[in-house]
Amino acid sequence: MGYRVGIDIGGTFTDFALLKGTEVRLHKNLSTPEDRSLGVMTGLQKLADMEGLALGDFLGACDTIVHGTTVADNTLIEMNGAVTGLITTEGFRDEVEYRRGFKEDIWDVRLEPPIQIAPRRRRLTVPERMLHDGTVHKPLDEAAVRETCARLRKQGVESVAISLLFSFVNPAHERRIAAILAEELPGVQVCASHEVLPRAPEYDRTSTTIVNAYVAPRVYSYLEKLVNRVRDAGYARQLMVMQASGGVMTVDYIEGAPIRVLASGPAGGVIGSAHVGSAKGYRDILCVDMGGTSYDISVVRDGSAPAEAGWNMHHRYLIGVPMVKVETLGAGGGSICHVSGGALQVGPASAGSEPGPICYGRGGSEPTITDALVMLGILSTDAGFAGGSFSLSRTGVDEAFAALGRELGYGAEQAAFDCWRMVNARMSQGVRRITAGKGMDPAGMVMLAYGGNGPVFAAIQAEDLGIARVLVPKASPTFSALGTLVANPSIDEERSYIVPALAADKDRLRAMWRELSDRAQRHFEAAQFAAERITARYQMNMRYPGQNFALTFDIHAGDRLGDLAFVDEDLPARAIALFNQRHQEEYGHIREHELPEITGVRLASSVETPSPAVGRGTSVAAHAPQPALMRRANLGQGFEETPIHRGAELGPGHEILGPAIIEETFTTIVVYAGWKCLVDDAGDYELVKTSKSS
Repeated sequence: MGYRVGIDIGGTFTDFALLKGTEVRLHKNLSTPEDRSLGVMTGLQKLADMEGLALGDFLGACDTIVHGTTVADNTLIEMNGAVTGLITTEGFRDEVEYRRGFKEDIWDVRLEPPIQIAPRRRRLTVPERMLHDGTVHKPLDEAAVRETCARLRKQGVESVAISLLFSFVNPAHERRIAAILAEELPGVQVCASHEVLPRAPEYDRTSTTIVNAYVAPRVYSYLEKLVNRVRDAGYARQLMVMQASGGVMTVDYIEGAPIRVLASGPAGGVIGSAHVGSAKGYRDILCVDMGGTSYDISVVRDGSAPAEAGWNMHHRYLIGVPMVKVETLGAGGGSICHVSGGALQVGPASAGSEPGPICYGRGGSEPTITDALVMLGILSTDAGFAGGSFSLSRTGVDEAFAALGRELGYGAEQAAFDCWRMVNARMSQGVRRITAGKGMDPAGMVMLAYGGNGPVFAAIQAEDLGIARVLVPKASPTFSALGTLVANPSIDEERSYIVPALAADKDRLRAMWRELSDRAQRHFEAAQFAAERITARYQMNMRYPGQNFALTFDIHAGDRLGDLAFVDEDLPARAIALFNQRHQEEYGHIREHELPEITGVRLASSVETPSPAVGRGTSVAAHAPQPALMRRANLGQGFEETPIHRGAELGPGHEILGPAIIEETFTTIVVYAGWKCLVDDAGDYELVKTSKSS
């Protein structure tokens, strides 16, 4: 049996999960922001060394390498994407800036609008007009298109988005503009909206296409480097990339719409959480991932993490492609602690991996949360850090917090403790805001904590939120990387067709689903997945007249891709009944005397692949292990001698009462007062609330 490798690149660390049969091995190394593919190759070499193989032999024995990347997210965060222009229909130049009147916080009068990645001087229009039925109302003025190209050339554009009115019904004008751009601006990236998001509304499609154009050159450049490096090193198969939808697919498929890799790393963690939680009997899970740079929050309901296509505001831009919902805060181990206006602030700026926190000894000079954990005795400077790749140092840490404390009027240790309290409060408040917005109470959920720093704060956050049980998988430090191995190869695409439900042309519906089926089959076959392994869920988008947003529901779940026998005379009536049922579930009512309309069709196709085995974690006889040593630490109740346990010395049945610290190879688990930690028969940790801590 060959190897399967999952990779997740974060702002500070690049994580690896190696699956060999049922055995999982983990690795972390620092990310290389100057060229992130170098950090990937460093980690692959380490995995090969762990297996006693040369890199070429190891890669030759790999059945699959799946990669989650933050390249697109980092491009939006750092605002260093391509110089992007937009060509749109005359009269619609400023629609993307109106944002449908949306404002993230209507009460914040000082909230500035997001930076326009295609500013007005690079948003140009051409005379043309399609009607809603796809007929041409005004022919395309090709001379105006060439003049527009000349204006964009003078502005040094590197990428151009094309978004014309009703192009999702008839893309002829967009295709012609793309051809002219290839003639007039050779080498410039071109992204047409009918290929990126072929549906209404107009703002959604235009925003998504502009963001796609903005990140595309950076994503392509990175993936090209990585594909070339792993191929030259001996990997013979296609590299698979995690998608925001929670599925994986080949690089060739991603190149059609690189926006699909946004938030792909965090999506892997959510998919892994659903897999682990369901195996252990927990269906409603609050997923929290604290790494070196950020804190990601998501929710698994009833054992699944559905990808939603529609109003996905990501880094303040609307992204219309299917995405697993993940909210991100700038709160990680590398978040910089500072004083602003006389008040202590933590983040959102991060020390990242270069230079990193002060305790990394790589030239960092500003105190971070990781440095605070060293000051509080939670992290050790005596043992190896990140799997022994380097050791933490206290040199410069005390001085940095002493300086911070002087600004606040107290000592270094108190300053470090206040940083701990501050970041914990920010994360807990972030969870409250997100769950309240979804109408959910976190107290009824189980928390699953992962990432290098997630288990440090998990139990104290759970207590703040009223949660009584926390899961910390053994693989939690590289859990998002492991989650990429849980995700199945999948393609989720749609086509627009706006028509009253009872007036739908069944031949046209069949043709659209056939097109989507043929396209999916081509990509799966190129990835060497046999047709008989592909399963399909045929879906429809419908709404009542006057509604802005459509609801998506399954109209047919087939065992075989391309089986369209369900498109028959009864289809409209079945669709109406299923839509009304979905509307009742979502909104609590239906409009009995209104005829809904179809807005489009979707096809979600996938291939089942082996997933890492997960133990149920059944209870075993509990017994208390002896700590490896005692260390002075502050776990929220002042400094005291605290038991330190080594994760390698713990096994099923071990029970540890808080306060205590468990040092795993790549993470640290804090058992706070009023909590106990159980090691289940799968080797995973379960933190259980026993009493209210004082």
